[in-house]
Amino acid sequence: MSYPGYPPNNQGFPGHPGVQQPGSQLPYPQCPGGNVGQQGYPMPSAYPPGQPSYPQQSPYPPQVGQYPPQQPGQFLPQSGPYAQNPSMYPSSAVPSQYPSSNVAGQYPSIVPGQFSSQASPYPNAQLPSVYAPQSAAYPTQSAYPTQSAYPPNQPATSVYPNMTAGGYDGGSRVPPQAAYPPVSTPAHYQPLSSSPAQKKSNPTVRPVTPFDPRRDAEILRKAMKGFGTDEKSIIQVLAHRVNSQRQEIAIQFKTMFGKDLISDLKSELSGKFEDLVVALMTPTYDFLAKEIYNAIDGIGTNEETIIEIICTASNAEINNIKMAYHKLFGKDLEKELMGETSGTFRRLLVSLCQGQRNENTFVDVASAQADAQNLLQAGELQFGTDESTFNMILCSRSFCQLQQVFLEYHRLTGRDFEDVIKSEFSGDIENGLRAIVKSVRDKSSYFAKRLHESMAGFGTNDKSLIRIVATRCEIDMVDIKNAYMSMYGKSLEADIADDTSGDYKKCLTALVVG
Repeated sequence: MSYPGYPPNNQGFPGHPGVQQPGSQLPYPQCPGGNVGQQGYPMPSAYPPGQPSYPQQSPYPPQVGQYPPQQPGQFLPQSGPYAQNPSMYPSSAVPSQYPSSNVAGQYPSIVPGQFSSQASPYPNAQLPSVYAPQSAAYPTQSAYPTQSAYPPNQPATSVYPNMTAGGYDGGSRVPPQAAYPPVSTPAHYQPLSSSPAQKKSNPTVRPVTPFDPRRDAEILRKAMKGFGTDEKSIIQVLAHRVNSQRQEIAIQFKTMFGKDLISDLKSELSGKFEDLVVALMTPTYDFLAKEIYNAIDGIGTNEETIIEIICTASNAEINNIKMAYHKLFGKDLEKELMGETSGTFRRLLVSLCQGQRNENTFVDVASAQADAQNLLQAGELQFGTDESTFNMILCSRSFCQLQQVFLEYHRLTGRDFEDVIKSEFSGDIENGLRAIVKSVRDKSSYFAKRLHESMAGFGTNDKSLIRIVATRCEIDMVDIKNAYMSMYGKSLEADIADDTSGDYKKCLTALVVG
């Protein structure tokens, strides 16, 4: 009887005499030079001369006419009872065409580029000294997936062949694999189910149905007529209508009474409550354009407001804000920002003002891997930072694609991409890039943090508080509240109640609660 792929029984190999030693009591004796077992199976060529062969104690004793027990990761037979029933192997055996190169003490890894997978059925076996010893630059524990991340019938070579040797910490750190499931390749375009673009809006203020703008106009007129003002009625109407419905109410108010609703509200109200009501009555993009104008008008520039509005906006929002800015002030928003900012931060804002970000919801994994390598080369692997590469990738790739880029960067270096931004940049450009990264990952958490900052410490940044509540209540305020509770262990309504008072507090709370 002969084993498929091996010479007939007892013929042996060069350097492996095929004469069975007499008197051997073991089914597979361990004899120097390589002997043949009692059933006529020669020792596999994956074990060079002088190395021990199969262990003497095997959980699967050999049986007449069957295959000898296999070591974990070894080449598995393609036919016979073991091929029909893989469960006969130990649980640690991995069915694979090639034995694992990372099993300690079995198959030392071969340095990439020195071996062709066509030369032997055991590509990772330890062969004569033609092959150089394993380099310290290639750790025995691979930082990359070795089973599902590579196509079948191909050797498991790293998709980043040059990064471990000179990469982060000299390859001494590897990212945790459990947090990032392997990516199937080739995978040029695959949907990202949890992408921001596919996430449904979750507002606290929704359109009222049935909606009667004439009746609402009459309620507001009655609330402001005569001596005193009925603030409760104003809050009841305006805090429970979306912006488009408020604009219809304003049109009906002017049609019915010949007066401008915003002017009447400003004459009857005062303080922060007045500011909040005017913000609610202003068309959304006009309001954001005015906020940018106020941020760059006068001495100094409020970069935080610009970053919050520009760096988190979609293409449609950017273009609508630009049109509103030109309509209100007769100026080009891009030129205005160029005149008020400088350096890499100015280039970032100019790129975003084009409103040309790719908004495809599919992910190109190969492109994400290339972008991750380019970002690594532009930052950590060189002296200084190539800001243009960061600017190009973060301002042109879709949010779904950027999620994959950040994941690939983490797999490559073991570092969180936001930490990379902190170490490579500073000042306004750092804040702008981090705002993009946070928006890509979870825009609700970004605005939750902004709300917390507006109320933390001594005093309250009412302009920021009003801007975020008035605009996000119709988009994702429920998600922002949940993120706020998760991040700070306290409800957003409770913190607003602690930092505000009077009708201002009541209106804010009504917008947040819904």
